[in-house]
Amino acid sequence: MGRCLSVWCVWGVLLTSCLEVGAVERHRVLGPEFPGRYKHPSSIEEFDNGDLFIAYYSGEGEYAEDTAVYGMRKNQGEDNWSTPRIIADTPDRSEGNAVVWQAPDGIVWLFYVCRYGETWSTSRIKCKLSKDRGVTWSDSRIIAFEQGMMVRNRPIVLGNGDYLLPVYHEKGEDRERVEPESASRFLRLKKGHREWTDSGMIVSAKGNIQPGAAEISPNRLVAYCRRGGGYEPTETGYIVRSESTDGGHTWSEGRDSEFPNPNSAVDFLKLQSGNLLLVYNNSMNTRTPLSAALSTDQDKSYPHRIDLVTGEGPYAYPFVIQSRDGTIHAVFTSDARTVINHLTFREAELLDK
Repeated sequence: MGRCLSVWCVWGVLLTSCLEVGAVERHRVLGPEFPGRYKHPSSIEEFDNGDLFIAYYSGEGEYAEDTAVYGMRKNQGEDNWSTPRIIADTPDRSEGNAVVWQAPDGIVWLFYVCRYGETWSTSRIKCKLSKDRGVTWSDSRIIAFEQGMMVRNRPIVLGNGDYLLPVYHEKGEDRERVEPESASRFLRLKKGHREWTDSGMIVSAKGNIQPGAAEISPNRLVAYCRRGGGYEPTETGYIVRSESTDGGHTWSEGRDSEFPNPNSAVDFLKLQSGNLLLVYNNSMNTRTPLSAALSTDQDKSYPHRIDLVTGEGPYAYPFVIQSRDGTIHAVFTSDARTVINHLTFREAELLDK
């Protein structure tokens, strides 16, 4: 086990700590020592030149009026992250969930939430574009005008070339519950077009949000979603699963999967091997442990499972990518949403379990 236990800033470069257990390596990227104590949730992308980029929103709290979206970079071959800088900040509004993603044409998209009222149910989805791998960004524009629309996970590229962006529509004014009317939805950008359009909705008995989707085979997609409800102890809290057989235009009713869910975000990724990776909190009531499950039979079963992070927690909002060299990268938040962590591991870690 190797340990590096300090985090500090030298000459504008953020130096990260690390904790390596077996072949799962965990880095503490950023904590409350950087201005804007609240840092949640984070997303990560590998650009086509090998650089890694993390985006997140930060301020004094989840519902603070001063939140903004920040970005930070780790250049290929380097160990340290750059000092975060603001990349989206709407005057007199609060920013939320940030998703960074590079499309096949090289354009980098930043999707994020802009909150117009006291709760997330007043939000809209905005985006910015970068043609120089996140060095500079375009002006922002709204891509989902309907009140209550939010984003959490990255787009996927379908076999026909369309981009499919998982989003969700959050209803209700209760900050401690996801109402049954809340639903996972999708936006589609057709190849050669400029505007995102609606592309289906997942409805379920208790509500669901924050879908992660993968195209299993041509026109067949599967999505795993955060459940609705509250945070009180339960014995019936499961990740919601849905399926599409027409390329993501329509979706089956969302039903409970075998995986527990403490009303917390999950991520779902099709790996380069074609296997499917689900990262989630393996509990109905607490956001710990942070676990991974692997399917090698196109979502029929998930026999390969490991706990990535254990302990008191909470360890929340995983966001997962696979870099070109096959390494799986996951970012998540901890320490009362003040610390961004970065995990790396290989698919073999799960296949051996």
